[in-house]
Amino acid sequence: MPAIDQLRRVLERLLEVFTVGLLLALTITVLTAVALRMFGGSLPWYDEVASINLAWLSFYGACLAALKRSHMGFPGIVSRAPPAIRSTLFMLSEVIVVGFFAVVAWYGYKVLEVLAWDTLVSLPSIGLDVTQSVIPISAALFIVCELLSMPMAWHKMRSGIDSEEEAIEEAIRIAEEDLKEHRS
Repeated sequence: MPAIDQLRRVLERLLEVFTVGLLLALTITVLTAVALRMFGGSLPWYDEVASINLAWLSFYGACLAALKRSHMGFPGIVSRAPPAIRSTLFMLSEVIVVGFFAVVAWYGYKVLEVLAWDTLVSLPSIGLDVTQSVIPISAALFIVCELLSMPMAWHKMRSGIDSEEEAIEEAIRIAEEDLKEHRS
């Protein structure tokens, strides 16, 4: 197995563990806040922490989607294009995505300098630069994920494989297996 595939698999596992951890933390926070409200109590930091946790889950989940090439896109357009321009369309789309996230990472980092002196309202010991660090970190990570998944996507594109159709066929296959299992 090539080193890039091993690195991609390790990063995928780390992102899965991290995003599941974020999801569990959000779930526990929300359920705890609901239970406390039922008994007349409250968590003063709940609103801020839950919204930040949701943002982190969204940003890092997007990185995982990029690594799996599951984010929104138009692979059908590229795969149906004439072979002569297919590679150009693919590279153009990759340059646009990487360029966009490079800009997000750069300006996200610049914003951290501005936020360095602010803190959460309900938890003044936590700085906004810490909570908002998700923007430049996840943007840079998105670029890494995009680059690590590019060789596989390039191979599929060159072969004329439409990843959307491939995903649909896989979902149908799994559904048919489940149906057979439930009937027996």
